[in-house]
Amino acid sequence: MPWPRARELAREAGAAGAAPVGEVPLARALGATLGADLVSAVDVPVLDSAAMDGYAVSGGGPWTVLGRTLAGHRGPVARLDGGEAVEVATGAVVPDGTTSVLPYEHAVPDPSGPGAGGAGRVAGHLNGETAPGRHLRLRGETTPAGAVVARAGHPVTPVLLGLAASLGRDTLPVLRPRVRVLVTGDEVVREGVPRPGAVRDAIGPVLPGLVAWAGGDCAPPDLLADRRGDLDQALETVPGTDLVAVCGSSSAGPADHLRAALTALGARFAVDGVACRPGHPQVLAVLPSGALVVGLPGNPGAALTAALTLLVPALSGRAGRRDPAHTGRRVRLIGETRPHPRDVRLVPVRVSRDLAVELPSSGSADLRAAAVADALAVVPPVRVPGRVELVGLPW
Repeated sequence: MPWPRARELAREAGAAGAAPVGEVPLARALGATLGADLVSAVDVPVLDSAAMDGYAVSGGGPWTVLGRTLAGHRGPVARLDGGEAVEVATGAVVPDGTTSVLPYEHAVPDPSGPGAGGAGRVAGHLNGETAPGRHLRLRGETTPAGAVVARAGHPVTPVLLGLAASLGRDTLPVLRPRVRVLVTGDEVVREGVPRPGAVRDAIGPVLPGLVAWAGGDCAPPDLLADRRGDLDQALETVPGTDLVAVCGSSSAGPADHLRAALTALGARFAVDGVACRPGHPQVLAVLPSGALVVGLPGNPGAALTAALTLLVPALSGRAGRRDPAHTGRRVRLIGETRPHPRDVRLVPVRVSRDLAVELPSSGSADLRAAAVADALAVVPPVRVPGRVELVGLPW
């Protein structure tokens, strides 16, 4: 299947089954997707307040200072009349009748008053230049009650969490599809220096970051032996809202059981092989439960490109958000890679402005170039002079 079409089908398959919306505490919402519009239930600020340290004043000077108001504390008066003032801290609620806030540095002692206090602060009587509304935050000025501050489908970023907290929210409605990772292979180990003939699992540590980037929640990888029964058992109990990434077992070798297992379970194959290098033996299937299974090659570099081709679009579709790898950006490419006769080539590059420079790579098992790359450049089979598409990376 052509690489662009495979990405489209992966997105469509993911979007066909929405993940459930759950209300979670703010501390657990980071990286998820908003499951409903975020609407402010309160005015921010809730009352008129000071935007500077100084004096809340009413009308023009000179003013008589009636006392001091700090943020979070009740002030000495509820209302100011013309010619009256109270000392205020930033964020303090100002009395009714306040027309502006006069910063300390603009306040001068009134010669008719008792004089100046220390550190430039004026007590008793003061004067100064100010304009109506200056340094005054009006009720609802930042966010009025009923305002939509973020739409459903928006990623929950650190700043959005701060905004939600400022609105008095303790929880958020979010979508966060779950992803299970099955790493197959008798030769695969998860820790230490591998013995002769064994290899470390290098793609298992990559997937949680890719999954979180696309809006999902990744469980710790499970290692499976190269036995058909083990794979059958792992796939039989997958909930319908989940996605499963199977690393290895997606090719046609004697230890590759994924296609047979999926066929036995009645899965529908949406994608079976993609015209791209590295990573062409990849699979996307839909189980009768609605769960998606993405088969990734065993070589780490190939698994990475396959994950960006199928897993990330499918996951972002199920999370109801934009595919983060689809940058829409095109640049000029400098490198040695030549077009393949039939397949798209995906090459790691460093990017500066509108120029991408290819990084040397030694094949489908290599992660060194991708580990320091800014993106992957898409080299089509028939390349004409001009710009190439960039596939984004989370780092």
